[in-house]
Amino acid sequence: MPAIKAKGDAVRACRLAAPTRDMLQAIIKLCCGIAHDHLRKLPGLKTAATAVMQELTGSHCLHSEVPPCIQRLMGKDAARCAEPTADTQPSSTDLSYIHQGEKALQRALGILQQPHCWQPEAVPNAGAAMSSTALPGLGRVFRAEAVLAVPVGRLQGELFERLEEMPRWNPSLSRVEVLCRPGEDTLVTHEVTAASPVGRRDFVSTRHRSRTRAAIYLVGTTAHLERPPAPQGCVRAETRLSCIVLQPLPGNPSCTRVTWLLSMDLKVSCTVAVPPCWPSTRHPSRVSLPQGWIPTSVTNRVLPQCQAKFIGHLRQHLSSTACL
Repeated sequence: MPAIKAKGDAVRACRLAAPTRDMLQAIIKLCCGIAHDHLRKLPGLKTAATAVMQELTGSHCLHSEVPPCIQRLMGKDAARCAEPTADTQPSSTDLSYIHQGEKALQRALGILQQPHCWQPEAVPNAGAAMSSTALPGLGRVFRAEAVLAVPVGRLQGELFERLEEMPRWNPSLSRVEVLCRPGEDTLVTHEVTAASPVGRRDFVSTRHRSRTRAAIYLVGTTAHLERPPAPQGCVRAETRLSCIVLQPLPGNPSCTRVTWLLSMDLKVSCTVAVPPCWPSTRHPSRVSLPQGWIPTSVTNRVLPQCQAKFIGHLRQHLSSTACL
């Protein structure tokens, strides 16, 4: 077609000379028959526009300088052409975080797919079914199961895409910050808890999202690479494994079945008063006890309660924002 031939001639003209920005803009205007809706579906039109975009990129033209009509036609192809390929390659550090997230996902899938002896956890007013089991390498793993009256897409937005907004609706958190984004589905975050019976804790986590036709998986584990120091007054705790599974409720896709696996090391320690007759150095009346002096049964009661509170706060937030 004449329109397609004109675009091919324009691209060849770009290659024969070193065009100025004004010349490139004139060439694009000449090709802007694609701005008309009735011409956008012509065979070969998108290919010609792609070639022109590549020429613009080669001439160091900014994406913002490309006419909107070209951007609208090209969509994702235009975005790919606008940025050099080198800038989109993940670094070795990014790849390490992505690999860590994928490894945590495989570990979580292994737990979900294998039968285990789950024991009920008695949590008053939980609003969810709570249970736990002991697994090698993880210790006690807690599971919360609930149905929330929102679709899967809404939940993944709250729990992954808008993580930093969590403290607005979850009073158990005082701050959540995304430190870096190694990939589209991988984040490194820093979370600081509010005061609790076991004190304030902070976590540096690698978070990863996996999407399938049947479910969305949101996994997290302690980041092993660069980690900021713990804020004053906080104890650095570790997430051995967290996995939230979001599945459309069969027969009612506007609701989501949530399954949450959680295993943490809270690094619990305590300070107790001792008799003044005990040998002492600088602080004769108090001594710090290392982790393990508090019974494990006490720390194990904290995690299912935290899960139940989180689900309760999430449910309340979703309900209050349902009409927004």
